[in-house]
Amino acid sequence: MKVLVLNNGIPFLKGGAEHLADSLAHELEVRGHQAQVVRLPLRWHSPDAIADSMAAAAAIRLEDVDRVIALKFPAYLVPHENRVVWLLHQFRQVYDLWATPHQYLPDDESTEELRRAIQASDTRALRSVKGLYCNSSVTADRLERFNGLRAEVLLPPHGDAGMFHDAGDEGYILAIGRITASKRQHLLVEAMAHAGPDVRLVVAGQPETDLDRRAIERYVAEHGLEDRVRLRLEFISDEEKVALLSRARGVAYLPHDEDSYGYVTVEAMLSRKPVLTTTDSGGVLQLVHDQHTGLVAEPDAPSLGAAMTTLSTRPRLAAEMGAAGHAMVEALDLSWDTVVETLLS
Repeated sequence: MKVLVLNNGIPFLKGGAEHLADSLAHELEVRGHQAQVVRLPLRWHSPDAIADSMAAAAAIRLEDVDRVIALKFPAYLVPHENRVVWLLHQFRQVYDLWATPHQYLPDDESTEELRRAIQASDTRALRSVKGLYCNSSVTADRLERFNGLRAEVLLPPHGDAGMFHDAGDEGYILAIGRITASKRQHLLVEAMAHAGPDVRLVVAGQPETDLDRRAIERYVAEHGLEDRVRLRLEFISDEEKVALLSRARGVAYLPHDEDSYGYVTVEAMLSRKPVLTTTDSGGVLQLVHDQHTGLVAEPDAPSLGAAMTTLSTRPRLAAEMGAAGHAMVEALDLSWDTVVETLLS
């Protein structure tokens, strides 16, 4: 079968969705199918740019393709008679992030008109697909709430689970992944001002924009934390990521209302490290249970500072929670066989 995996993309940025798309294509090929990943540019900095991206996706015509598997907006707007959607998330700025600090878009009539157009277009496109699946119950709940559509939850496996391991404990707390406001690495830096003097934080990942880079650097400088916070604001290779995870005391991952459990969460647990997250981190809470597989703090600097201090001063508890997280992920038995069979049925 000839299968196209459609996703959106921002040049030179790679995160969990890109990893999932590549892994899916690889797993399809391993099972004897021809598979390619096609990434559609998404210009999202203005209502007009977003509308242009939607129109471009809807105008694409695919030939000599047996199955299309679309993952994100606007990729699922590409028409095809055998189109399946494995929804990672919609354009959240006009859904659950509307009227929040993460909306980003201007609050005016043109944006309101765009919001109505996206919701109508999504409902129409997603209602017409051959199969509709979501990567988590969080995503499925949003889809039903905003678009009145029900989808089956299909949890994503990790494509490279075997490469993660525990290489000891060097005492630092690691925040790894794309640096952006919605992932809230800046809140961890603020929390360091409330943490014990021995707490050390490593922030590693590629900033989404220059503004994100300057913001995190400014937080470190303003709080005088240069000796306790190490910044690696650059692309982190898989080998470097594995090494950083393997030697951490714990991993901090606190996105705002994450769509799924998040690859960082699973990668930490595969490395036998506890995960620090927040009460509003969405799908991450499917796996992070307070005092069992990690710590769940309120999304404010004092609470996070106290939680980081706990990880820093109680290494035995951290190790026990890391072991429990590893056991939980192993018990999930996430299978690419199940995913491929479902998406091609």
